[in-house]
Amino acid sequence: MSSVIDIEKLSLTFQTNDGPVHALSEIDLKIEEGDFVSFIGPSGCGKTTLLRVIADLEQPTDGTISVNGMTPNQARLARAYGYVFQAAALYPWRTIENNIALPLEIMGLSRAEQRERIKRNMELVNLSGFEKKYPWQLSGGMQQRASIARALAVEPDLLLMDEPFGALDEIVRDHLNDQLHQLWEKTNKTVVFVTHSIPEAVYLSTKIVVLCPRPGRIYDVIESDLPRSRTLDIRETPEFLKIAHRVREGLKAGHSYED
Repeated sequence: MSSVIDIEKLSLTFQTNDGPVHALSEIDLKIEEGDFVSFIGPSGCGKTTLLRVIADLEQPTDGTISVNGMTPNQARLARAYGYVFQAAALYPWRTIENNIALPLEIMGLSRAEQRERIKRNMELVNLSGFEKKYPWQLSGGMQQRASIARALAVEPDLLLMDEPFGALDEIVRDHLNDQLHQLWEKTNKTVVFVTHSIPEAVYLSTKIVVLCPRPGRIYDVIESDLPRSRTLDIRETPEFLKIAHRVREGLKAGHSYED
C-alpha cells in the first residue's frame, strides 16, 4: 500500500499577543491508501489543527507533510481531497442538488456531468428524492449527508471530516456512523476523521490516533483488528471493548486533569 499522507516531525506554533501557542509538536504519522483514521483527544489537543494542516488551511512552522506525493497546497489546487466541516455549511437559498453542484460549477464541468455526479452521490448517501428540497427542509443528519455528498462529488481519493456528527443526538449519530462505514466500504476512500467519541472512533476506524494537549502531540496509534465489514452490534464484543479501553487509557494518560 502507498502512503496517502506522510507527516514527519511536524510542529505548528501560533504567534499571539500573549506569546506563542504551541499547537502541534513533533507529529510523525503515515496514513495508507484505504485507511479510515480517526484523530481523538481532549479539546485543545490539536485534532482539528492537524486536519487543517493536511487540508492546507494552516501552515506548519516545522517538519514536512505530503498528500498524495504533493505538498498540501498542490493537493488542494488539484482537488485531491474533499472536506466535511462540523456544520453542514449548506447555502440556504440553494436546493440540495444545487448545493452539491457548487464545487462542480467552479470546476467548470458540463451540466450533464454535474447531473450525473449529483445523482450518483445522492444515491451513495441515501438522499435520492430530496434533490429539490432546501436545507431548512432537511433534518440535521440529512444536511450532513448532503455535505458529504458535496465533498464526494469532486471525486477525491481522500476525505477529511472534522467532527461532522458532533452536534447530532446519539440515535442519529449511530445511524450515520453505520451509513458512513458502509459508504467507506463501497468507495474505498481514504478517510481522516476528527472525533471526541471513543465508540465512534473505534467503530469507524482502521487506525486510531490518540492525541494529547499542550502542545498537541501523538500519544498512541492503535491499529484496529476488527473485521472490515461490521455493524453496530460489534460494539458489544470483547474485541471492540478492548480497543475502546486502550483508547480511554491513552486519553487519561496523555491528559493531566490537574491543569
